[in-house]
Amino acid sequence: MIEYNFADILISGVLALIMFGIGLSLTFQNFKNIFLFPKAIITGLSSQMLVLPIIAFLFAIYSDLQPELKVGLIILSVCPGGTTSNFITYLLNGNTALSVSMTTINSFLTLFSIPFIVNIGLLYFLGENTEFHLPFLETILQIFYITIIPASIGVFIKSRLPVIANRLNYQIRIPLGMLKTMKFNVIKSITIILLGIVFAIKLFASEGSGGTDLTRNDFMQLLPIGLLFNATGLLFGYFVSVAMNLKDRIPMTIGIEVGLQNTTLAFLVAGTLLQNSEMQKPALVYAFFSFWTAIIFGLITKRLQHEKIA
Repeated sequence: MIEYNFADILISGVLALIMFGIGLSLTFQNFKNIFLFPKAIITGLSSQMLVLPIIAFLFAIYSDLQPELKVGLIILSVCPGGTTSNFITYLLNGNTALSVSMTTINSFLTLFSIPFIVNIGLLYFLGENTEFHLPFLETILQIFYITIIPASIGVFIKSRLPVIANRLNYQIRIPLGMLKTMKFNVIKSITIILLGIVFAIKLFASEGSGGTDLTRNDFMQLLPIGLLFNATGLLFGYFVSVAMNLKDRIPMTIGIEVGLQNTTLAFLVAGTLLQNSEMQKPALVYAFFSFWTAIIFGLITKRLQHEKIA
């Protein structure tokens, strides 16, 4: 029986709101483009769902992390994409439709991949006698309720009730200069504030209140491997896209999608479903820097692409 604290309930609510917002931004044209031009989506999803967990297992096996932290790295690797990657892709003028489509599809795929791969990690690193495991059906239903249903409601409102969708999707325009403005979606802005509260709880609250009791030693131990894992995902997604002869903004977009993990979903799996604060620590440390490394990566690859075209 899962026991919920305030942090667990908040994480579930934030994830549901994120997926609802993604649903509001989707059109049927997004899905049509997937089937018309499948190479990009297949390349991105294969990198996210297959290659990234393998990379995480290799990092965990050859690191000197404690077993529960190694499992936490595996959990992080199977929680791809999310609203942050969509936002960064939009901010950098990447292929936003591809980014949102990948987030939507991997939300379905993770229903099955998360319990399967995480249980392999638990068995490998903690042994057959471990008390931790993810019940397959219960995990699928939990993630389904929090991700797929809110996203489906968002898609329904977008397609059937466009006036309401436009009001919910209201955007605030902030001028950045003479030629460019940044649009802040109200729902996404609320989500960012709630995410900040989640991370504050994880960082500062006691373990009994949903915190992780992250120590300076934990942070310094996890930071190097987290940075290396993040950089590997970003670069692998980019270069495999280039090798597949994908053009324009697609390699940058896939790089961001592969290299930026959904830490909120990782908190749900490690904290709410497994109820283990140690396994949440890799995701918490990862959240400190991954937004900024993805921004830097996007700016560098945009510059390289621009110089290549010139």
